[in-house]
Amino acid sequence: MSKTKITDEEALAFHLEPTPGKFEISATVPMTTQRDLSLAYSPGVAVPCLAIAENPALAYDYTNKGNLVAVITNGTAVLGLGNLGALGSKPVMEGKAVLFKRFADVNSIDIELDTEDPEAFINAVKLMEPTFGGINLEDIKAPECFIIEQRLKEEMDIPVFHDDQHGTAVICAAGLINALHISGKKIEDVRIVLNGAGAAGIACIELLKSMGAQHANCIICDTKGVIYQGRSAGMNQWKSAHAVPTDLRTLEEAMNGADVFLGVSAKGAVTQDMVRAMAPNPVIFAMANPDPEITPEEAHEVREDAIVATGRSDYPNQVNNVLGFPYLFRGALDIHARAINDEMKIACAHALAALAREDVPDEVALAYGKSLSFGRDYIIPTPFDPRLIHRIPVAVAKAGMDTGAARRPIIDMEAYELNLKGRMDPTASILRGLNARARTAQSQMIFAEGDDPRVLRAAVTYQRSGFGKALVVGRADDVKQKLEEAGLADAVSELEVINAANTPHLETYKDFLYSRLQRKGFDLKDVHRLAARDRHVFSALMLAHGHGDGLVTGATRKSAHVLAQVNHVFDADAAHGAAGVTALLHKGRIVLIGDTLVHEWPDENDLANIAERAAGVARHMGLDPRVAFVSFSTFGYPVSERAEKMYLAPAVLEQRGVSFEYEGEMTVDVALNATAQEAYPFSRLTGPANILIVPARHSASISVKLMQEMGGATVVGPILSGVDKPIQICSTTSTANDILNMAVLAACDIG
Repeated sequence: MSKTKITDEEALAFHLEPTPGKFEISATVPMTTQRDLSLAYSPGVAVPCLAIAENPALAYDYTNKGNLVAVITNGTAVLGLGNLGALGSKPVMEGKAVLFKRFADVNSIDIELDTEDPEAFINAVKLMEPTFGGINLEDIKAPECFIIEQRLKEEMDIPVFHDDQHGTAVICAAGLINALHISGKKIEDVRIVLNGAGAAGIACIELLKSMGAQHANCIICDTKGVIYQGRSAGMNQWKSAHAVPTDLRTLEEAMNGADVFLGVSAKGAVTQDMVRAMAPNPVIFAMANPDPEITPEEAHEVREDAIVATGRSDYPNQVNNVLGFPYLFRGALDIHARAINDEMKIACAHALAALAREDVPDEVALAYGKSLSFGRDYIIPTPFDPRLIHRIPVAVAKAGMDTGAARRPIIDMEAYELNLKGRMDPTASILRGLNARARTAQSQMIFAEGDDPRVLRAAVTYQRSGFGKALVVGRADDVKQKLEEAGLADAVSELEVINAANTPHLETYKDFLYSRLQRKGFDLKDVHRLAARDRHVFSALMLAHGHGDGLVTGATRKSAHVLAQVNHVFDADAAHGAAGVTALLHKGRIVLIGDTLVHEWPDENDLANIAERAAGVARHMGLDPRVAFVSFSTFGYPVSERAEKMYLAPAVLEQRGVSFEYEGEMTVDVALNATAQEAYPFSRLTGPANILIVPARHSASISVKLMQEMGGATVVGPILSGVDKPIQICSTTSTANDILNMAVLAACDIG
């Protein structure tokens, strides 16, 4: 897997648009009428206030405390950047907050405290206990982080968790459980060498000791060598607790005969000679970021029997904290835990290890573009495994209840697991799967509108993200100027710019186009003008002749005009079965709407064709198609000639014997709402529809734009389906990211 190249400009633009930062606060209750405001604030709010004052436990019922975590730092140890201070750390903390939401549906607020005084920090956090259900400490330098966490755990009655310590330790433990399983060793017998005696290193070794590793078998090294009993230089109470009686003095000496190496230190700290000297089937967790102590290639060059993990996503076996902290807090919050104790952390590690030993779902393999199975290169689950949300919190919650950490134990664990499954956002895994497929396809993507900065940004990102080669249609000087104005001057030499004026294929293109249009009122001059001067036609001709694998266009002209131009080269019209399908992504749901591009006023046969096209798009996206033909009537009431075709279309599909669910006609609420569907037990749909076939293109356009503007839905499309080659037509309001998404769809040949 290639490492994605991200420029400074891209990173800054990501944090700037569409609004500064990475998240916002939205109300979960109606706030429209005077009565709503009276209930939300005065006088209605007095009732829950009095109830909580009398019984503090009710705060978990009447406020968001039970699903709210504070991500708190002072910015003294930010990632690999050092002491950036409180304000400099805010982007990282915002990022941690959105990870909580994305992976475990935990609401989170970032708080940056402008102090390096541990006492001031401790007091500030303690004073916020009534607000939060848990505290996630982040990026605080050692040894202050030990002092701060220990005091807060002792003095607060909610979970306090320093992820830099314990998050790394939990994932490391999970991987080690499986690595030892593969190598046939037991944790109580192995000799472990840890390099790096900071927060993460100390936490790793402490957790492993609580799981059975023997104190005498654990050798810790820091920049001054082995931490042995009697050493005075560079020692503190946390290091001293793990000092052992030994004659070993250097990392090289300690590595001789070691079964396990754990590195949370620095690039290149381990040599091939050190690895060569380790015991049979050595386990090497080189977790330094961004570059490991030794790369997997270097380790395997001298020891084929080594099991290697790193902190990087472009190597197998990534030790990634996102596998731990969201689910640890999810389980802890759901039992209203007083703390996250060692038993809960160990339960998390064992659950992760067990998950990696199971068969990997097809959707995970699809998302990563390769088959995954338990073994030396797969000892830790991937961060995007959809089972994590309903497996790990359950194990954590059970351990919390068994150890008395729960204020409110879960009675029905089966119902709890179902509830967790409902928190999973399927749209993220779908988009990730498409990205992985695009990287595998390595398509040469034609970007037709090289004079538009949005298109150029998308083209640059497409290429730098490893999806394939970007071919930009335009004039070289114009493209260069636009890139420089967009802050992407370094991309000028990366992109291949194609100009009709100097392509050697123009005559071939014109002959092909004339053969298609000569009986449609076009003479040779018309054909030359189209081929040489119209970028949409020229780009389509490039695609038709195999000089690119996919085409993205439409960002600068109305879709109807662009489609008409593309039709000069391809049969992308209603008569040839083409259709436009738009995907709406909103609050964890994905719904496809058709036809949003091609058919102006389809009849029942056209509607059936559109349904089949949409079902194909759905399957390409990893969805099980459920089609609803929607109208203002439901199963014949009220009667209207305008709705008759929506009634007839399902009968057409029945005659064709299609292999997906379909039903109609029905109103949108019946199509999408499971409760509303209960009134129609005869319906062929087994659940809410994920494909809506609407009566006409105008109703499709209204539906999409209304959801986009009023509902805040993310719109992907329209996706052009039913054409010989992958062509995607953007809207004129598309952002650079929207255009990139369309390029990814074209690369995956979704249509």
